[in-house]
Amino acid sequence: MVITSFGIEKEQMEEVLREARAGRTQLPDFQRGWVWDDAHVCGLLASISLAYPIGAVMMLRAGGEHVRFKQRPIEGVVLPTDELAERLILDGQQRLTSLFQALMLGKPVATRDERGKEIQRWYYIDMRKALDPNVDREEAIVSLPADRILRTFRNETVADYSTPQKEYESMLFPLARVFDADDWRVAFEEYWDYKPECITLWNQFSRQVIRRFEQYQIPVIELAKDTPKVAVCQVFEKVNTGGVTLTVFELLTATFAADGYELRKDWEERQRKLKQHRVLREFSNTDFLQVVTLLATWDRRKRAIAEGLEGERAPAIGCRRVDMLKLSLDDYTRRADHVMSGLLRAERFLHRQHLFDTHFLPYGSQLIPLSAILSVLDKDWDAQGNNDKLARWFWCGVFGELYGGTIETRFSRDLPEVLDWLKGGPEPRTVVDGVFGRERLLSLRTRGSAAYKGIYALLLREGASDLRTGQPSNFANYFDEGVDIHHVFPQHWCRQNNIPPGLCDSIANKTPLTARTNRVIGGRPPSEYVSRIQNSAGITPDQLDAHLRTHLIDPAPLRAENFAAFFEHRQAHLLQRIGEAMGKPIETAFVSEPEELVAEYEADEDKVFDEDNLQSVPD
Repeated sequence: MVITSFGIEKEQMEEVLREARAGRTQLPDFQRGWVWDDAHVCGLLASISLAYPIGAVMMLRAGGEHVRFKQRPIEGVVLPTDELAERLILDGQQRLTSLFQALMLGKPVATRDERGKEIQRWYYIDMRKALDPNVDREEAIVSLPADRILRTFRNETVADYSTPQKEYESMLFPLARVFDADDWRVAFEEYWDYKPECITLWNQFSRQVIRRFEQYQIPVIELAKDTPKVAVCQVFEKVNTGGVTLTVFELLTATFAADGYELRKDWEERQRKLKQHRVLREFSNTDFLQVVTLLATWDRRKRAIAEGLEGERAPAIGCRRVDMLKLSLDDYTRRADHVMSGLLRAERFLHRQHLFDTHFLPYGSQLIPLSAILSVLDKDWDAQGNNDKLARWFWCGVFGELYGGTIETRFSRDLPEVLDWLKGGPEPRTVVDGVFGRERLLSLRTRGSAAYKGIYALLLREGASDLRTGQPSNFANYFDEGVDIHHVFPQHWCRQNNIPPGLCDSIANKTPLTARTNRVIGGRPPSEYVSRIQNSAGITPDQLDAHLRTHLIDPAPLRAENFAAFFEHRQAHLLQRIGEAMGKPIETAFVSEPEELVAEYEADEDKVFDEDNLQSVPD
């Protein structure tokens, strides 16, 4: 992070608040709204009254050439025109807004109580309590409702401070008058008929409390207007007292808004369309910006190479945070519709791989390079040669488990390498790097793994049909039939027959089943449930055997309840199909028995059975 310059000075709190009221100090549009509750406001006012430090405020000098944000005044300020700010608040919004509303707004503060209920409050300070050294200062801060009348829950009046005379009588000073106290003082002394003790009380209160508000200084760190956008983003996240993360989307929303473009409104419309597609519904605004950035930086690099720059001299392709922050409005508007088209093509591609919703999508992140590639391919994306290579690249990423963690660098390689490969170039790094070890099959037990989800989809793609109807799953019946993954040898049977949980819960002992078929199976032994399926479906043993083979299940050991023979056959055939999908043959002959191989993967958490086949619930 590079910050060209910054300074720190102590500034009068009153002047800082007056600048906010005049619109000379505003908020960048990416700042969240004011959220402090009544207790926080009272605590802040108590600290000021004691001249306690409340922390520094950080601002950015406005008018920089490369950092332009849409601006908005702090909560409560109404400007007659779109006044351009001189400074933008990066850190300290909650404190400055609370102080402005309580001390300068001139009307009740709209805040919240401890339960989050919206309330309106005036803030006072009890003069006598404030001067009593034995009273905690926060007890001297009085929060009153909008009508300044305190009531019980039965609406009975407890105390009434609704007129200036009642303020004088109760010796409650309105903090909204703290920077203009003379008129209140004159009326106060007149109300008490200029009694010496009341004048003395006022003088002490003025010296010990009001003067502290008038003279209070706030340390202000000011970043120069030439501070880079990425530095603004990082500074905001590191110093913001709300502890919130500023997303790239929020920062670009504020940046584009300076040119009159409503990025949030544009995204909400695109998101509404994406949510109509099950496999795309969780694609986020940051994901979308990453695809746009990939395409923009790829175009930039191509142009540079065409102009004679080569290798590292040409700008890099990227979609990291720093790359997205450099995205211009023109970059976005020129490519956003193309990205939408790429995403819709990605959905059709995934449907061909029998991935129909986000629930079993191996890597949501792989949608980023996939949609970027399909945005460029346009009408040629579904030509068989292109589609076959895309499928191989996809499955190498899934079974090689290459898209977990920090993977922006892989995205940046995928786009040019896959496109070049489709034109006859070398295999992409993802295809080269994708390796699936046969031992990995034994450790896949939960849907948290991308490879686990991949095998489930691969079985559907290879034609795994419903055991009762013989119908293969497709988009039309997948959701209606409640297809999910379940055990072949039920957990109850495995537990009774001392099958290690690691083998029982392995993906090699699981297969896609409809909800109705799973209910027929229940926790019954295989020899029993195959008969129930035949009888309920009115099919012959040969017909059921044919259905079982579409799941890569050998019917003979299943009917004989020979788990070891079933497992050996199934793992070999699963490995064969995985190798075919990746375009890389996998050795399928295990030198050890399954029980020996699984031992090294056994862990305490794997020894807990989940009773998915005893009830009709997902695995």
